[in-house]
Amino acid sequence: MSSSRRQDICSRASAGQCWAYVLLLAGVGLGHQLTAHAVDNAPAGGEEKKPVDFVREMQVAAEATGRASWGHWGDQPNRYVSWSNHSNRLVPVYAFGITLDRVSGMNSIYRDSHRLEKLYGQHPTGTLNAHAEYFDQTDIYRLQQMAADAGKKYIVLLVFDGLDWQTTRTAAIATAGTVAYQEGRGTGFAFQDYRGAPTDFGLCVTSPANEGTAGDVDAQAVRNPGGNKTGGYDPLLGGQTAWTWPVDNRYLIGRNRLQPHAVTDSAASATSLCSGYKTYNDSINVDVQGVQVEPIARLLQAKGYAVGVVTSVPVSHATPACAYANNVTRDDYQDIARDQLGQPSIAHRINPLKGLDLLIGCGFGVRCDREPDQGTNFESGNKYVADSTLAAIDTTRGGMYRIALRTAERSGKQVLAAAAQDAINKNLRLFGFFGTVEGHLPYRTANADFDPVGGRDQPLADRLQQKYAPIKPYVTADLEENPTLADMTATALDVLGKKDRFWLMVEAGDVDWASHANNIDTAIGAVKSGDDAFLAVVSWIEQNNAWDDSVVIVTSDHGHLFVLTDPTAFLPTP
Repeated sequence: MSSSRRQDICSRASAGQCWAYVLLLAGVGLGHQLTAHAVDNAPAGGEEKKPVDFVREMQVAAEATGRASWGHWGDQPNRYVSWSNHSNRLVPVYAFGITLDRVSGMNSIYRDSHRLEKLYGQHPTGTLNAHAEYFDQTDIYRLQQMAADAGKKYIVLLVFDGLDWQTTRTAAIATAGTVAYQEGRGTGFAFQDYRGAPTDFGLCVTSPANEGTAGDVDAQAVRNPGGNKTGGYDPLLGGQTAWTWPVDNRYLIGRNRLQPHAVTDSAASATSLCSGYKTYNDSINVDVQGVQVEPIARLLQAKGYAVGVVTSVPVSHATPACAYANNVTRDDYQDIARDQLGQPSIAHRINPLKGLDLLIGCGFGVRCDREPDQGTNFESGNKYVADSTLAAIDTTRGGMYRIALRTAERSGKQVLAAAAQDAINKNLRLFGFFGTVEGHLPYRTANADFDPVGGRDQPLADRLQQKYAPIKPYVTADLEENPTLADMTATALDVLGKKDRFWLMVEAGDVDWASHANNIDTAIGAVKSGDDAFLAVVSWIEQNNAWDDSVVIVTSDHGHLFVLTDPTAFLPTP
């Protein structure tokens, strides 16, 4: 459902009805109890309403002046942007169909010195915490194992890449039109408010084993095990909760000289989520010594589960890569795609992996002639999936995948749906390949349009802003020829749902890309896109009366460092 349609429903709904209407029109039944919130956005007492796209205007002004009274990215309040990378903030975990009791509170690994040392490979300083309620990111892997061991047939891991509690709250305020909470689970999005199944909420630590480890892509070996900075989490500096205030923001970005814990990247964190190991930054399911580890998708596939991945960013980027592949470096995109699609790769030369049953994402149309980080077997052509791989997997050439590609002058949603139906009818695998020239789905913005601020050319833009900010305005074809993340998710569920059981990862990857670009407008829009994907998941479960057989875990791989200083600035009225 479009966010404009959702907003229209919510503006007309009385308190307690808004999310019920939203879920109904999204295909979700009303046979559940939902903590609902509706907001009358009409200005009171003759107040002048803010412009419809006021969050975009806030972002424009912040980029132009270099500061904003309502918030900042990084540890320097007087600069709108002083940090464009990840942080070690605790990140939220929303569980449905399973509780967090076995990993949190009294069972937290952070209360146990022996388990903690085993987890990190050393005793991380300042990390043991007798009062820890939070748990570790590797416990998400164990929760998925527990679900399978309990006989759950449908396991979904929804990863909002780069989303922390602070950005979630900011997006919830802008979406719901009210400052509804200061701590805890929160309210405003479906993944916060849904009560159609038993649900739990907690926080987890994302720090890696280490950073600074280098891998040899051609040898698939680790050069310097241990790196140059170790991981850990000090609650006295980072906070006992995600909403603890104040905290040492320099610590959270790895710049506290007395306690310089490593800050994770998406590869190490996704390895934790998918394989249950702390490892070095850059690793795709390879441990700190360079030994390959097996992710949950491959373990479950061997037990009869169909396995799939959906992402709004390139299919072989770090998070979707960790769902299935092995590699000493996240940058070896073409080899990662070979693993994902069951072809011989640098990591599995003789005995290729079986391959995902379904892979839908982006990277289509991104061409590259030279890419040293991808090793000597790199092929000029598509950067993320080698042209030879695309040919080898195609069913029209004897491969196992029905392929759906972005096609000129054709609806991306319809192209994907037609390919999916063909895959279902013929019992084929499905590969969907879409995206813009930047490699991802079009950036959605806070007001639900696709007109992001292009901060790449700002004088103060750093390397990450230059990489992740949009290059140019989208044309009509970008919007029509690409499905949405929710479309991709619904299609994946239709295909995998024909099997007896399945495991599915869905990644809202543009939250991270927007945050690297320090763009709060597109970050909010990306959270909305991920929330729509969540609605697609619970809609499928309810339509199939499958909650007794389902577990859904919504989380993030890491945070960023957006600091919200004036929540009321994101309200639609002055």
